[in-house]
Amino acid sequence: MHPSQAIYCQKSEKLKDKTIVLGVTGSVAAVECVKLIRELIRHGAKVIPVMSEWGQKIVHPYSLEFASGQKPIIQIDGSVQYVDLCGEGGSADLFMVAPCTANTISKIAHGITDTQVTIFAIASMGSKIPIILVPAMHISLYDQPIIGDNIRRLKELGVEFVRPRIQEHKAKIAKIDQIVSSVIRALGPGDLKKKVTVIAGSTEEPVDDVRILTNRSTGRTGIELALDAYERGAQVELWMGRTTEEIPSFITTKRFSTSLELVDMVRKIRSDICIVPAAISDYIPKRAKGKISSTKRQVTVELRRAPKIIEEIRRSRKKITIIGFKLESDISKKALVSKAKERLRTAKLDFIVANDIKSVTPDSNKVIIIDKKGRTKDVDGSKPKIAHEIWSAVLNGIKG
Repeated sequence: MHPSQAIYCQKSEKLKDKTIVLGVTGSVAAVECVKLIRELIRHGAKVIPVMSEWGQKIVHPYSLEFASGQKPIIQIDGSVQYVDLCGEGGSADLFMVAPCTANTISKIAHGITDTQVTIFAIASMGSKIPIILVPAMHISLYDQPIIGDNIRRLKELGVEFVRPRIQEHKAKIAKIDQIVSSVIRALGPGDLKKKVTVIAGSTEEPVDDVRILTNRSTGRTGIELALDAYERGAQVELWMGRTTEEIPSFITTKRFSTSLELVDMVRKIRSDICIVPAAISDYIPKRAKGKISSTKRQVTVELRRAPKIIEEIRRSRKKITIIGFKLESDISKKALVSKAKERLRTAKLDFIVANDIKSVTPDSNKVIIIDKKGRTKDVDGSKPKIAHEIWSAVLNGIKG
């Protein structure tokens, strides 16, 4: 068994049965292709590398053969591989160039087919196979007006671009997770083409000028929900409170700290769907002036009821689908479902996701998804899997 088969569908089946032809050109960022190929395989893709002559000078074809389990195409021969894979009726589902140099962008924009990579690109355009280009070059090239014109021209022709990271005077190749999510979005079902707001993380309610009242929420579930919505085609906005997780740079994000800040934000919400895994404080401390002395033997903190964010969302936008969450501690499944259904009814939710704190780990969870008719679905697994199943239930319903 080839080593690539051991990681096949290790993370998800979002790219299962999909064939991706990966063009590799002569940027030093080609060294990232081994990681990229492996990540695509972890989501179920079959990846066939195509290397330009300059790409082969940066990364040896053996490296990409090891990564993909497929022999890289390093020259065009009598078998006309570009027709078989990317021609009319070809077996490829998507053609991607990563990294894509300024030279390659310009050649594709003008229909020049003098490299292994550009002939695959032009064939893909002719047969209407989706194309993604992932630029990587020095900033002086990326900001050059002619390159900008060529990028705009290709976008008008339907070519997708994954924006580079502008760092150290370079347009560096996008992060691997962003490239993979862009591929999944391009090849996914596209069943969530709506405006989605995900409210995640925890609030930080000031006790004094130094201390805060917060909780243990990491914000991870909210990030996974935002990613899955993005990959399904949604226009996503992530509203994030306190978090210990890295927020994907390609997801539009707004930050908040306190529940009152969040109230101001939700009064302007304009989404079609809002999902709220955030751990929002139920109580707000009466803030002390300055810093409470650490020499006091006893301190009493006065708490008052915080506004309910779900109710504020419903008041602000009547026609919006709202998915809430209900977290309890050390209760039976029957009691958990009962409390969740009551919350669903009183808050006028469309769905609610219930779970017990005992089932939560940094990477996994056990949840019960409940709809307005009281139908339930149990989901147990990784947080990415749970996010995917929540959206599937929202979009396709729960079978009764």
